[in-house]
Amino acid sequence: MIEIRWHGRGGQGAKTASLLLADVAFSTGKFIQGFPEYGPERMGAPLTAYNRIDDKIIRIHSNIYEPDYVVVVDDTLINSVDVTQGLKETGGILINSSLSPDEVRKTIPEYRGAVYTVDATKISHECLKANFPNTALLSAVIKITNLMNREDLEEHMLDSFKTKFAKKPEVIEPNMNAVRRAYDEVKGGNSYDK
Repeated sequence: MIEIRWHGRGGQGAKTASLLLADVAFSTGKFIQGFPEYGPERMGAPLTAYNRIDDKIIRIHSNIYEPDYVVVVDDTLINSVDVTQGLKETGGILINSSLSPDEVRKTIPEYRGAVYTVDATKISHECLKANFPNTALLSAVIKITNLMNREDLEEHMLDSFKTKFAKKPEVIEPNMNAVRRAYDEVKGGNSYDK
C-alpha cells in the first residue's frame, strides 16, 4: 500500500488533487481512498488531504500518520507546519517550489529521505494561465511513486479531463500540457546521508 499526505491551503487544490489521484488510480484497477481532513475551513487556511492506493482491498479508515510520500502544494507551509512528521525515509517529499531539491533540503534538515521539487505554480501559469498547481503536482506524484507509466497516466488523465471539462473542451489540451511538463520537470530523489 502507498500512503500519501497532501499539505496545502484552502483554495489551492490539495483536496481536489487527492481526489483526482484516487480517480486516476481507480481507473487502473487499484483500490483507493482519497479524503480531506476537515478543520476550520477558510480560504488560505492550512489543510491536509490523504490517499491510500493498493492492489488489495483497503480496510484502514483513519488519517495517515506515517505516509510513504508527502506533497506540499504551498512551500510557505514548511515554516508553519511539520510537513515531514511521520514521513518514512524510504519514501519522499514532493514540494511545489522553484528551488532545487538541495535548496529545499536545507529547510527540512531533519528529513533524511528523498526530496523532490517541481515548479507546479510556474507550469500552471504558463499552461493554464491561472494558479492551479494541482494538475502538475498530480503528474509529478505519479512519476515519483511509479504508480503507472507515462503512457497510462496521459491516457487516464485525458479520459478524466474529457469528462470533467465536457462543457469546456478548450481547457483539455492546456491541462494535458501541464501533466506532460510536470512529469518531465520534477527533480530530485536522492536520500541524504552524512
